[in-house]
This record gives sequence, structure tokens and C-alpha cells, in this order.
Amino acid sequence: MNLRSFLSVTAMSMLLFTSCADSYEGAPAKHNDAQEAGGVQPIAVTKTNSMQVYAHYMPWFETPTSNPKNEGKWGYHWTMKNCDPNKTDAKGKREIASHYYPMTGPYASGDEAVLDYQCLLMKYAGLDGVMVDWYGVNSDNSIALHKTNTEALFRALKRAGLKMSVVYEDRTLDGVSDKVGAARQDMRYLAQTFFKDDSYVKVDGRPLLLNFGPMQMESGKDWYRTFSILTTKPMFLVLNGKIGSANNGDYKSNAQGEYTWVNPNPDYAYAKNFECFVGGAMPGFWDYYKEGEGSNGYTTYDSENGALFLRQLDAAKAASLKYLQISTWNDYGEGTTIEPTLEYGYKYLVMLQKFTGVSYQQSDLELIYRWYEARVAHPDNAKVKEAYNALVQLKTAEAKSILDTL
Repeated sequence: MNLRSFLSVTAMSMLLFTSCADSYEGAPAKHNDAQEAGGVQPIAVTKTNSMQVYAHYMPWFETPTSNPKNEGKWGYHWTMKNCDPNKTDAKGKREIASHYYPMTGPYASGDEAVLDYQCLLMKYAGLDGVMVDWYGVNSDNSIALHKTNTEALFRALKRAGLKMSVVYEDRTLDGVSDKVGAARQDMRYLAQTFFKDDSYVKVDGRPLLLNFGPMQMESGKDWYRTFSILTTKPMFLVLNGKIGSANNGDYKSNAQGEYTWVNPNPDYAYAKNFECFVGGAMPGFWDYYKEGEGSNGYTTYDSENGALFLRQLDAAKAASLKYLQISTWNDYGEGTTIEPTLEYGYKYLVMLQKFTGVSYQQSDLELIYRWYEARVAHPDNAKVKEAYNALVQLKTAEAKSILDTL
């Protein structure tokens, strides 16, 4: 069983014990926008490439102290079935379920220091934000605090001046008798919590919503009923080749387009057929399912030392795409990561700097990692906060000077 399927079973069990009525209670408390911006107004980077580039983000990692629903244990996405992060090698590396090791070490997805570090890296790589994998309003469980972590991610993105869109996993509706009721509950939460926010991605004034499928709800009428409760319908995109699972019968306008996922040779000739389309670029695919779960895993796509990623970026540019999703920022189980690791360093972020046309270099990414180390070592030091504020305002020399005093 792969990670997505394993997670959907747990999320489904939560749904079975939760009302699927149209009304929704329990939306998170509102946060002060000025506070979320870290006390300063973030400044947007200048890019020579007008394409909007987002990274697919997994909010499902936990440490022994981060998830009260699984207290004292590492989250499944670091362990799978066969790994124990409490074991370390001679260099101090923990045993995790991945061929790649994050430069920060394994982390909790709700850790504010990690989130600010990641968002700063995205900003200086020219990314516009993330497309976050989302398992529904009832997805805080023993696997991970998906809902809570996504809310924390959104706050961090806002502090950095970046944006977010949701990739909805309707596979969590597996086994739910009232799929429309459950999906409506999810949509109402998204509308109340994210869709209206200026930091949520909009296309033609509509919130951009992707779906990893559809997998479980493949009736056009059901999708129509799901979206009927929303004042503003989302710009809804489905997986490449799946538009017929959302648009069928008498309901053929639920989805406005598709997006590419893990395709080593994307052909964008068909993109013109849709009102909205999101391309895709991956650095490679080297999953850990065989080692971590004893399953067969998926097809491996060699990174070719970065050549595969470069070809996919070039294909998106040649097609003059408006939107591109990098798959992924941090799916360690599938080995599609671009965030800095011990194995490939900052390679993919440097490639993105060149692709997006920002003026920053690897040295700026290294400065951000230096800030992260200071944040961990001195969590309550006011100068660390000052350095962060300087970084979100693109004042790298000032940030370096502040860090030099620590």
C-alpha cells in the first residue's frame, strides 16, 4: 500500500465518525495579517520569466513531539513500515524512509522554523508559492496533523509574501456513504479558511483548486452538487486524462482544465483545449516503497544529474505555459524532492533561480540555511527575528550583518 492510499484509509475512518451535513463548525481562529507578515511587509522578488511556478508540497511529516495523536512516535512518512529514525549512523543521520536526507534532518511539517526556512528558500528560488496536498477537514490523525500543518504552512507563506493553492485528495471519500456531504464540508472549510484570502491563488478571480484524481467521486452531478454551496465556484483542475471523471452526464462544466503529473516527456499540444492548464516538472522519481513497505513501488525515472529537470523546465518554457507545478518540494517517500538535501544540495533551487530569472544565487540560499541554524540555536533571540524580516524584504546584506553578530 503506497503512502497516499494508506493515508486515505485513516482519513476515511475519521470521516465516518463526523457529520457530513452542509453546515461546518470548527474553522480555525483568524490571525492578524500584520502579525502573520512578521511585522514587516514582504517584498516580492523580480523575475524575468512571467510563468507562475509553484511547488507541490506535502504537509504530512511528524516527529515524536509534534503530533499528540501519535505522541512519542515518528510519523509514518519518515518511518513507513521498516525504518526507525531513532537509529543513527556514524555521522548522526537518522534512518528514514527515503533515498534522500533533508539538509535540516527529518522535521515536523508544523514547525514554524522549518516552514519559514522553506518559504524563504522558495522565495529566493523564484517560486510563487505552493500547491499543497490536502486530505480534507478531518485529516488531523495519527498519521499526521494534515489540516493543522496546512494552516501553519499558509501563515508562513503569507509571512514570506507567497501564495498557496490546494490539491484536493478525494480518495479520502472512499467508503463514505454521503460523498457529496463530506466533500461539501471540505469545500466550505476551504472557502472560509483559504479561498477568500489574497494569498490564495486566483485565476480570473476564482480560487484555483486542483484534484488528485478524481479517484472516488466520478459523477459530474456529484461535483456539481458539491460546488453548488459556494458563492464563487473554483477554477477546478483534475489530473491529466481525468476530466471525464468530473465532467459527465448533464454536468460538463465542473472542471475547467487539467494538470500534468510525473511525466518524463510532457507534450503540451493539448493544453490549448482547456480554459486553464498547469504543466509539471519533476527532478526524478526514486521511491522508497519497496524498501520501506515491501511493495513493488513505481517506475523509477533517473534524475540524470539534473538533466531531466532541465528538459522539463525547457518544455514548459517552449510551450509558453502560464502555470507550472514542480512535483515535488518534499515527497521523500517517492523521491521527487527539490528542497535541499545532503545528496544534491541546492542543485534544483539554483536551476529554478535561472529558470525563473531571479537575481539571486546559491550563496543567498546558503544564507537562508544559516538563518535557519540560528533560529534553531536561538529561538527567542530578537536578532534572529530581525534577520528574518530583512530576508523577507530582500535585504540580504542586512540579514548577513545581523547574523554575524550572533
